[in-house]
Amino acid sequence: MIYFTADLHLGHNAILYMAKRPFQEIAEMNETLIKNINAFVRDNDTLYILGDIAHKLEKEEAETLIRKIHGKKILIRGNHDKDYDPSLFEEISDYKEITIDEQRFILMHYPLRAWHKMRTGAIQLHGHIHSDPSYNKDNRYNGIYQYDVGVDANDYCPVSSEQIIAYFRDVPLKYYEHHYLAE
Repeated sequence: MIYFTADLHLGHNAILYMAKRPFQEIAEMNETLIKNINAFVRDNDTLYILGDIAHKLEKEEAETLIRKIHGKKILIRGNHDKDYDPSLFEEISDYKEITIDEQRFILMHYPLRAWHKMRTGAIQLHGHIHSDPSYNKDNRYNGIYQYDVGVDANDYCPVSSEQIIAYFRDVPLKYYEHHYLAE
């Protein structure tokens, strides 16, 4: 199984009030986010982390927490990511395009205004904006194949590729109609 997440911000005290997260303290948040990921992701699964695993933590402390996360981890770097030990990840990059079950995904920490193959139904997955679930619902309603995989938009859990594909199934693609895009 393939999963996506972003914007854990492990160790970042200020995120509790900045993103209005429902945790009393940072240790509770760190533990809950890791527990939620591990409830879905098994060691043989792949977990794409679209940036900002930790913030305001020493590199070694962040790496200790990263080691607790199950799965084959692939990091798409965000603005708060450090140069973590590469052995913690299968791959580290800033941008990636993948195809799962004939569905094209464009992966980047940041939401894009336009992305490769968007006119033919590629879904852009991102984090960074700490949206609530209404962001993804609005995109779906408006035919914009863009999804925030961040924990704030997804009940503090990862999202599977199957969930995302099903989410946009039978949704007419409309976004490109109003934008000039060269393929």
